[in-house]
Amino acid sequence: MSLSYSSMLELGSKAPIFNLFNTSNQKTESISQYQGKKGLLVAFICNHCPYVIHIIDHLSHFANNLEEQGIGVVFISSNNIETHPQDGPEHMRLFGIEHGFKFPYMYDETQACAKAYKAECTPDFMLFDENLKCFYRGRYDEASPGNKKPITGSDLKSA
Repeated sequence: MSLSYSSMLELGSKAPIFNLFNTSNQKTESISQYQGKKGLLVAFICNHCPYVIHIIDHLSHFANNLEEQGIGVVFISSNNIETHPQDGPEHMRLFGIEHGFKFPYMYDETQACAKAYKAECTPDFMLFDENLKCFYRGRYDEASPGNKKPITGSDLKSA
């Protein structure tokens, strides 16, 4: 596996709005309907990524508590299920249940959403303000598999 970085959406950009399949409730919905009064966190993840697996329980707990702060949350997987069947909608739904997601885990079948957000690897995080303008894009923290650094979410929390 090679480490790569996303080019990501430019700061100040408006959040691209998409209708995606929400694996949590089995409905096609707009990302925008999950916007909170203070903003929206859009996270591109997938079930099999070792970086996601490393932080998922901490991340899920953190994301579940953002609504109390007026920030909505949407997780999106854009993987091709022909090459990564473990990232298909039913596996996503079960992954969300297993890790206690209280927010939607949406499937971007065509990868159009990921391309619009310039998300190229997982996990990618983008935080938008109340006007859906991007003010943070980056990592959760410096923890990664094997580096023995604590999982804190410090980079995203600071934003």
